[in-house]
Amino acid sequence: MREAAWGIAAQKAESDLADAQVRSLQEISNDVRRRVKAGDLAHADALAAQSEALAAQSAQLAARQRLSASQSQWMTLTGIALAPDLTSVPVSEGTAVSPGGAHFAVETHPDARVAALTVERARKRLDVVAATRRDPPELLLRIRQDTPGRGESAQNSIGVGVRIPLGTASRNQPLQAAALSELDVALTTKQRTEERLAADAAMAWAAVHTAEQQLEAERQRSALLRERATLIDRSFKAGETPLPELLRALAAATQADTSFARQQVALGLARARLQQSLGILP
Repeated sequence: MREAAWGIAAQKAESDLADAQVRSLQEISNDVRRRVKAGDLAHADALAAQSEALAAQSAQLAARQRLSASQSQWMTLTGIALAPDLTSVPVSEGTAVSPGGAHFAVETHPDARVAALTVERARKRLDVVAATRRDPPELLLRIRQDTPGRGESAQNSIGVGVRIPLGTASRNQPLQAAALSELDVALTTKQRTEERLAADAAMAWAAVHTAEQQLEAERQRSALLRERATLIDRSFKAGETPLPELLRALAAATQADTSFARQQVALGLARARLQQSLGILP
């Protein structure tokens, strides 16, 4: 569920960015057409701007289709039409776990609790085998009814018996060996489960830490390229910069914005996976 929900969040972010890109390029295309009519720009510039706007519309439709597919998968998985809005969760929201995992007790994880219960059951079974050196006594009840022939009297009888088994080595040793083997397997499974959970939590925390650093780098890169695109746009409107340079600047800024949005989702997904490794329900 976490993977599917964050998949929708990623597609939603890309769809929103595609919408913004279409609006931006459409405004530039309209501005170029006006300047072509005024004689400030060549007709080739209008064709280039219109071509970029059409390419952005194609990318917009593709992004919407991917978003629709992700929502359909969510509906199939959960039976719920609306997915949670994870894009509104602040990316600065931290976790309750330190890098060393000081706040994470492996024993509290559901998988670890199941393994501990399995060990407890195996120990109790061994205790029962050790305390019960023989099978329980059996009470036998027998009823016999004979159907008589013609002219003969009926013959009915009731028999009661008690069977007391004796505890022998051939009976007790296999049961005790089986109980000891079950306990040994349960203890080994518990140890390996706890080691796996601790390793998963450590790797998940490292992934969150890396995603946070990457997000900050993408944030700065996006801000720089967006500011550069704004300056070049002003220069283009003043007639100091050619259209191709403006389009390249906008493409670089859009790519940086997309990378930043994807990294926001990647950080959210990393935190969700960390919660999963800690056994926290969604």
